[in-house]
Amino acid sequence: MHTRYGPPEVVQVQEVEKPVPSAREVLIQVYATTVNRTDCGFRSAEYFISRFFSGLFKPKFHILGNEFAGVIESVGKEVTLFKPGYKVFGYNDTTFGAHAQYMVIPENGAIATIPEGLAYQQAAPILEGAHYALRDIQAAHIQAGQQVLVNGATGAIGSAAVQLIKHIDAEVTAVCATPHLALVESLGADQVMDYTREDFTRLNKKFDVVFDAVGKSTFGKCKPLLKEKGIYMSTELGPGSQNPFLALITPFTGGKKVLFPLPTIHKEDVLFLKKLVETKQYTPLIDRTYSLDQIVEAYQYVETRQKIGNVVINVNH
Repeated sequence: MHTRYGPPEVVQVQEVEKPVPSAREVLIQVYATTVNRTDCGFRSAEYFISRFFSGLFKPKFHILGNEFAGVIESVGKEVTLFKPGYKVFGYNDTTFGAHAQYMVIPENGAIATIPEGLAYQQAAPILEGAHYALRDIQAAHIQAGQQVLVNGATGAIGSAAVQLIKHIDAEVTAVCATPHLALVESLGADQVMDYTREDFTRLNKKFDVVFDAVGKSTFGKCKPLLKEKGIYMSTELGPGSQNPFLALITPFTGGKKVLFPLPTIHKEDVLFLKKLVETKQYTPLIDRTYSLDQIVEAYQYVETRQKIGNVVINVNH
């Protein structure tokens, strides 16, 4: 729980009452969840704009956690899609709640049954990074044969983006650090660049899309990489919150532009990503696993921005 905004240390493990599902909700016993950049952003409220969703002066939702995997314990009287005993995974960045032993979520929310043969710890990290990547890929209308550069290809979003773009059969140039070149190549990247040895913004190559999955570059720096109608996307607001502003004005200039789509997720997205997992076309990377009572340490590690893929929390032992 966290009752005020701040660093990882504002989070404490406490006992609370088990939630009760409403008529169209399901009660899930959570076995695994994650700590990710969404959780960190809402906990710290570093970006003030997040407070318009989470509470201006203090958090409305005291239990964070948007990704989950577990077992349905009970269902509301009007629920038809799920039954007690179903093994499920899903995503909830509206009311959160997955950093707990029990949570509720609407049956028509971003929830589905776990792919056959997957452990809870493997199912929990399927959606957060992938749904960010999926929304940007759809917004840019990436198509087979196009050239796409992914900066930050080892993060939850970047590693998902590489796999999802290859699923479309586009050509991927991925950027990462020296120790992870082979890993990123195994995700399907056609070319892998080591940013510690080469500045990717000086590449003598043009791309249809540059996707900055770590938000460490800018439209200005990446503009020379873009084709005449090329698109730049970033997962961060950018210096001076420039990316949303550029996304408003650059589409009217008729040339290279910035897109900054809002990350939404729907049940059909969950089912699509589930199918890709089942057909081995997408696998979320897992870096470390912590227990629930180590969640502050998990937050601290995530905020080093050095994680590879996802950080998983074992909730029920």
